[in-house]
Amino acid sequence: MAYIVNSDKAEEFIDHSEIEDTLAYAKAHEHDRTLIEQIIDKAALCKGLNHREAAVLLLCKEPDLVERIFALAREIKQRFYGNRIVMFAPLYLSNYCVNGCTYCPYHAKNKTIARKKLSQEEIAKEVIALQDMGHKRLALEAGEHPKHAPIDYILDSIKTIYSIKHKNGAIRRVNVNIAATTVENYRKLKDAGIGTYILFQETYDKENYERLHPTGPKSDYAYHTEAMDRAMEAGIDDVGIGVLFGLNTYKYDFIALLMHAEHLEARFGVGPHTISMPRICPADDINTNDFPNAISDEIFKRIIAVTRIAVPYTGIIISTRESEKSRKEVLEIGVSQISGGSKTSVGGYAEPTTESESSAQFDISDQRTLDEIVSWLLDLGHVPSFCTACYRMGRTGDRFMSLIKSGQIANCCAPNSLITLKEYLMDYASEETRQKAINMIEQEVEKIPNEKIKTIAKRNLQEIAQGKRDFRF
Repeated sequence: MAYIVNSDKAEEFIDHSEIEDTLAYAKAHEHDRTLIEQIIDKAALCKGLNHREAAVLLLCKEPDLVERIFALAREIKQRFYGNRIVMFAPLYLSNYCVNGCTYCPYHAKNKTIARKKLSQEEIAKEVIALQDMGHKRLALEAGEHPKHAPIDYILDSIKTIYSIKHKNGAIRRVNVNIAATTVENYRKLKDAGIGTYILFQETYDKENYERLHPTGPKSDYAYHTEAMDRAMEAGIDDVGIGVLFGLNTYKYDFIALLMHAEHLEARFGVGPHTISMPRICPADDINTNDFPNAISDEIFKRIIAVTRIAVPYTGIIISTRESEKSRKEVLEIGVSQISGGSKTSVGGYAEPTTESESSAQFDISDQRTLDEIVSWLLDLGHVPSFCTACYRMGRTGDRFMSLIKSGQIANCCAPNSLITLKEYLMDYASEETRQKAINMIEQEVEKIPNEKIKTIAKRNLQEIAQGKRDFRF
């Protein structure tokens, strides 16, 4: 195979020989100070790096240059995303699955996990429970099953989620993480008003991928890897990619992940809206000791920092798989979205029972409530954001990318984050959290670059205190 970045064939835009050559190149230059400094200087222009340059930084063995890499990641994170951290929660609809993925307890042969599928009435209860926590953005999750999770069920569920208005609560954006599907079905998801379509590659190494996925539709490497192309062709211009670090060697999957981002940019003019960074963790009948490629916190931190440098515009996501300590480490150097108060079980929000928890996809490390996480973020100097404005204002795909790459997104994101935080304070926060956030909002609103927008934001904040809701720039 030959490496062709804008090909529509998986084995050409994720070319194995190119990855192997890149690994050899990075290994040969891991002590090359001149080259590494040149790459860091290029990265400081905030235009990103290619996968080969990024691989050199990932493997860099010079301690002082590694510190420069982390420092630059912090600068780039601040420039593009400021101190805002977007909040979301996963919503699991069904854990029935026909696939045989060896790292996931949903796999078809698992007889110990409690199988469950939510009815539309149960989904409504879940949504109300999430709204009562303060969430505005969900990531919809479901196992792959033609009977228990067909596309019509997913579409009906999205419609139900958007229809529930409880007190001052509303889910304003549903992102969707479901199995690879057809262009026709992606068009249906687009028409349903989804936000980002998310699909993890798990691993890009074809041989390892096929070993980890021995049965089921997901075993088709090409069909899975080319899913984002079909989603883009269907008009979904915000897509989210990711790998499950620990399934394969992290260096291989890191390079391939960036090649996928380059491919989307080359073929469609829009790179990934988000890149997720999950690590393998224990769950039901899954033992992490069976996966010798699990990565340390230090390597995880390096991966996130170099990803932020290489793809400065993308949102980087970590979930409650990660501990409080791990999340604190990576927030400053690249992460822009985290989940909070999450349940990975089907029906876990409305009825968090023992039976419900046994249907979980993975064990949660950070088990704090949403309010505890919001309070913690404030203590760290971050602004918890519940904003969904870009989707609702049509700032998606190339429109979003042009704004963020130019830096103009700050005049939208900064006030929107403060406005949605104020909503959270008025409707859901504890008194302790409320007092912390009020002080932060007063300081942060003064930092809005555009004076006209600053004036409007101050007025909106006052009106929220008087009972009005859902302002957005």
